[in-house]
Amino acid sequence: MLITDDFLPVPVPESLNATYLVPMAGLPTVGTKTAVQRLSGRLAEPVRGLARRMLDSPLMSVDTRPIHEFPELPPDLLTAFGATEAQLARLAAATHLVVVQADYRPGWPPAHEWAARAVAAAVADTVGGDVVDVFGLQFLDPATALRSLPDAQGRIRLVDWVLVPYSSDADGLWFTTKGLRRFGLLELQAQGVPDHLTRAWGAVMTGTARRLLRDWTDGLTGEEVPAFVQLPVLATVTGHDIAVAYGNPEQHGATAPVLLRLELDPATDPEADSFLTLRPPAGFPGPDGRYYATACGTLFTGITPDVRYARSGDAMSHAVATARASLGDIRARFLAGALPPETQLVVKYGLPGEDGPEYVWAGVTSWPTPEQIEGASASDANTDPAVRIGSAVVVEATDVVDWAVLDGTGVREGGWTQAVLDAGERPAPPV
Repeated sequence: MLITDDFLPVPVPESLNATYLVPMAGLPTVGTKTAVQRLSGRLAEPVRGLARRMLDSPLMSVDTRPIHEFPELPPDLLTAFGATEAQLARLAAATHLVVVQADYRPGWPPAHEWAARAVAAAVADTVGGDVVDVFGLQFLDPATALRSLPDAQGRIRLVDWVLVPYSSDADGLWFTTKGLRRFGLLELQAQGVPDHLTRAWGAVMTGTARRLLRDWTDGLTGEEVPAFVQLPVLATVTGHDIAVAYGNPEQHGATAPVLLRLELDPATDPEADSFLTLRPPAGFPGPDGRYYATACGTLFTGITPDVRYARSGDAMSHAVATARASLGDIRARFLAGALPPETQLVVKYGLPGEDGPEYVWAGVTSWPTPEQIEGASASDANTDPAVRIGSAVVVEATDVVDWAVLDGTGVREGGWTQAVLDAGERPAPPV
């Protein structure tokens, strides 16, 4: 194998395993093959064929065991990864577990994961129960599990398979991925991420995972499983990678690429995980966190996609009034194609929330009437689960509080409220 400074040799495991559980009170009353057959109309190819073939092969096993024979699932970790009280109660009341396991070689498609999840969802669907993804320590209802499987074109959303947890340390936030090992690839990590980039950097990690997973599976296309796959030391990530990872390939801006350097961080403890660490390119002056902030600004078209709430005070009120007064003019320029070349128009608007409006940004794709704007969200919203990075949104002009024209370096025009926030203006004291 050729080793150069441009590539990082990453070891390839010989085989991969997927394990899914279906807790139930009593024994299953429907056979596994019958359960899969009942879902035939809800399973697209290639998953339908994979599930049937693997059920008939030694690559998959389906066993029913008394629940006390299986190691206890930690409720605290299940809760941390989204388990509800109802799901935990059903687990506590279960007497048996249907254990679905599958093995397969590294490469694409990940037949072990797709087939095992499909079979477990089919079994859970017959009893109105839950699927437990042992790798991710996540509960999935059957409908959610089925939605995560490939569509008729073989496409998946990577966010349904790879999580991005984070925690605080002395230098900022420590981000990791949890899910790339399903495909044989080491998990990613990044340290020293500034606190205000929580949501943005999670999306960048997901987009980076998508890019590296493509390089990884491209290196596994031969008939023989290689001992190593060479990944580029400098990974190139774009807004398109993020949009595709979130399942919105048609909703992405033409962002400049961002470079992230890969370092192999092998575990010293044989029981611990090794990581691929994301760092700035060699020679970057300053702390890593500064580069991460610049990368987020580039990938999210110059506007940090973190949630910002309204502040009272003269400066903010004046900024909103200025933006709203010029909406008609910027719409006319947008429709006439009169904006500067290689720029993007974005608007900031409010979503209703219990603590007041939540303000997020969206890239404008169409402005058919003065009253309504069509666009693609630049961030995930806290208050509306349907508003996700890259998702299509329709914005009422009356909800707009700011607009900006962005180029590769940031805000070129507009962005008055952002300037107030970035300047750290404080609300006026109450009278």
